[in-house]
Amino acid sequence: MQEIYDAIQKSAIVIAEMIAHDDSGYSENQNATGDTQLELDIRSDKVIEEAFAPLTSIKELASEEKEGPHPLHAGGKYLIGYDPLDGSSLADVNLSVGSIFGIYENDYSGKNLKAAVYVVYGPRIEMVTADENGVQLYRVARDNRFHFIRKLSLGTQGKLNAPGGTQKNWAPWHKELIDGFFAEGYRLRYSGGMVPDLHQILIKGGGIFSYPGTSDVPKGKLRKVFEVFPFAFVYEKAGGEAIDGRQRLLDLECAHIHDTTPCFFGSKEEIKKVRNVYANH
Repeated sequence: MQEIYDAIQKSAIVIAEMIAHDDSGYSENQNATGDTQLELDIRSDKVIEEAFAPLTSIKELASEEKEGPHPLHAGGKYLIGYDPLDGSSLADVNLSVGSIFGIYENDYSGKNLKAAVYVVYGPRIEMVTADENGVQLYRVARDNRFHFIRKLSLGTQGKLNAPGGTQKNWAPWHKELIDGFFAEGYRLRYSGGMVPDLHQILIKGGGIFSYPGTSDVPKGKLRKVFEVFPFAFVYEKAGGEAIDGRQRLLDLECAHIHDTTPCFFGSKEEIKKVRNVYANH
């Protein structure tokens, strides 16, 4: 596992340089789900693939930017599902973006996720790992290397509210849920980037991030393999919970690597309120 973490760190340093200095405009290509790819998406995907390619412990890769899995080593143990640059459209307005990695065995179901990693490219470059050792924060120092900072955990309740999805397409009960959090004094923290928003809640010790099913996207927008499962793993290891409204996210199956789901990540008290609301709908 350590060699995979090392490869992620190596790729992160390169990607951070690209974000700082390279073209952040759109390419002429589309990814597997029909979104026009940014040049940064394409280049980040290539950097990560090249970093993982020599590792014989990796059986195959599945990238959000590709239609299907890419085989590496037949005798490998791990499957890696990753989003090379989540929130990449925020780069041209100089907001934080990130990379997300899920490390699986056997298949890409939530129950077979063995570790998760994400990297935040912001004013500081940070990496969070989640595995049997808990959730750990690393930061790039002046020597251009990642150094351990501290372990991370969520409190039973927080005060941050990051509500995703277009509000006019929310179900009435979801709007009541979100409005209820604000009525209790929760503070709005939503950038449009999954990585920085979930990272902020984790660093600050609690809160709620939601991306529900909506009238235009009933099955949600965020992808299980590349985004949802890895962050569900991180939040559970940090003492929080992650559900689709009713069911634990890591209990969900995945028929296709680009499957999506509604998702809620947060401290235990926030998720309890989500369950109470969604149990009746």
